[in-house]
Amino acid sequence: MGSTNSCCVSSSPKLRRNAHSRLESYNPEPELSREDTGCNLQHISDRENVDELNMEYNPSDHPRASTIFLSKSQTDVREKRKSVFVNHLTHIDESKHGSTRRKHSSCSTIFLDDNTVSQPNLKFTIKCVSLAIYYHIKNRDTDGGMRQDIFDEKLHPLSKSEVPSDYDRHDPEQKQIYRFVRTLFSAAQLTAECAIVTLVYLERLLTYAEIDIGPGNWKRIVLGAILLASKVWDDQAVWNVDYCQILKDITVEDMNELERQFLELLQFNINVPSSVYAKYYFDLRSLSETNSLSIPLEPLSRDKAQRLEAISRLCDDKYKDARRAAKKRSASVDNLVGLRWVPAILS
Repeated sequence: MGSTNSCCVSSSPKLRRNAHSRLESYNPEPELSREDTGCNLQHISDRENVDELNMEYNPSDHPRASTIFLSKSQTDVREKRKSVFVNHLTHIDESKHGSTRRKHSSCSTIFLDDNTVSQPNLKFTIKCVSLAIYYHIKNRDTDGGMRQDIFDEKLHPLSKSEVPSDYDRHDPEQKQIYRFVRTLFSAAQLTAECAIVTLVYLERLLTYAEIDIGPGNWKRIVLGAILLASKVWDDQAVWNVDYCQILKDITVEDMNELERQFLELLQFNINVPSSVYAKYYFDLRSLSETNSLSIPLEPLSRDKAQRLEAISRLCDDKYKDARRAAKKRSASVDNLVGLRWVPAILS
């Protein structure tokens, strides 16, 4: 036990072995400065703030970055506000003469807005998305971004009819964009949520690939975004061959190549967080208010009223149950507080 080779050595941090297996006192090393220890490095939150500076360039990824279509629509806000003001004055003048009547809720009839973030109205959403695409084309960068041949309608026509020579010079009207999007959504039976995801993918494509949407490529860009959104969002996805049934003159090979290159330009980032989805929904509502797009109002039917009443009764019952449970917990705590501790007698 007394040998120097014994393994029973004190594990005190004050002692350590030297090269000759002898114990010596440990001399603490001098303290290092912040520069030597690396304490002057950026905190991870500081590095995240650097990324936040670039959020405006990635609105489809960050919920706090403003959407591109809403910022582009601001250039026409003043003209729209003037027209809204004139229409308001006209409406007041007409209402005085009794020529127009607005819908108002009363005891007998209640009008509801059924457009919510969890269940948006299909027709209204398609109109807003078409309007957002319209502003993208109208207020695009005049210098022009990168061009992708896969989206060029001259190189990849959607129909057998001859493409005019000035196909990329005249901006489409909002009604033309709406008819194109509505036709695809009606034929493929897509949902309103899919339209919002389509707009997210479209802006993500324009940001990642640094291209501009214009008269010569908007149809194929929108088609690629709808194709991808329908596969990601819907449980029963529409196949590429189904779109060939809608667009009679397009081939399956062309659709496959469009989808492949669209995914590559998105860097295969097809995730849409719920916060980003909600941001696009509310920005579309803001766009509709600026452009005087009325949200459809429907009268409250008896079936819908019964469903609302049942949901309200269920929520009320859950609230009462929660209050009863809270009272029971508070009562049990009061009983514990009222107990007095007495010394135990041990035999």
